[in-house]
Amino acid sequence: MEKGKRRGEITAYGVIALGAVLMALNYQLFVVENGFAPAGLNGIATMIQYKTGFSIGYLSLIINVPLCVLAYLFLNRSFALRSLAFSLVYSFAFLLFQNLGLENLQYRSDGSDTIFPVILSGVIGGFVYGICFRVNASTGGTDIVSKYISRKKPEWNFFWVTFALNAAVAAVSLFVYAKPDGSGALTYDYDPVCFCILYCFISSFVGNVILRGTKSANKFTIITTHAAQIQQEIHDVLHHTSTQIASVGSFSHNQMTVLICVINKHQVYDLEKILSKYGDTFAFSETVNATYGNFKQVK
Repeated sequence: MEKGKRRGEITAYGVIALGAVLMALNYQLFVVENGFAPAGLNGIATMIQYKTGFSIGYLSLIINVPLCVLAYLFLNRSFALRSLAFSLVYSFAFLLFQNLGLENLQYRSDGSDTIFPVILSGVIGGFVYGICFRVNASTGGTDIVSKYISRKKPEWNFFWVTFALNAAVAAVSLFVYAKPDGSGALTYDYDPVCFCILYCFISSFVGNVILRGTKSANKFTIITTHAAQIQQEIHDVLHHTSTQIASVGSFSHNQMTVLICVINKHQVYDLEKILSKYGDTFAFSETVNATYGNFKQVK
């Protein structure tokens, strides 16, 4: 048991380290040269580097180390330590990439078609968010702040708090990326705001797919008078079993059977085809976010 637990810890920290390196490369190649701020406190670090030249690598340490200490004291120790590991690897990897001379690999939109590096960075960022949350870690910054606020104010939804913080970053970017015109007056461009919002949407969507995609399924509740036949077909065709519950119709008072069955998403059509054969059968399905136990992905 201890050996398996130790192996799981090593695997988790390996995933975190790889995610941090990928995120650092993502910022260096697709973010810093394209005039927009991504989500969260790392977006603030990006804007500070844009205005002052002070590296995101150092700023990430300054921002995230105290936040991880806060998380260690008031949230979850494992979550805090793993988030700290991400922040340390991310900062050092970013500083390394910054000094390696990756100019030839950087995507420089020069103010034209910036949407493409936004999409690329959003997909990579979402992937990193997803794999980190799967191992009880975070990329630091806004995630820790949101979790702390939600702990102190349980009535405040975690995702709404995160959204509010990211919206603030988007609003600030309007002023940070303003440029002077010929007369010296600042010209405000809404493109950085839109790019920040688009990045947030893409990264959240991809992260959610990573979190839910591998364990999500469909639960069918079937009310029928042909329970034995349907159960047999579910077993023979879908290689799943179902739970049977005796029931009585509230209007007709007829004896019915309720079958509950959880199947893979790609098997929905097959089950619908089975059910279409039988009269006196009513069914509805629900999306299951995660499944646990002996649930094999079979066709």
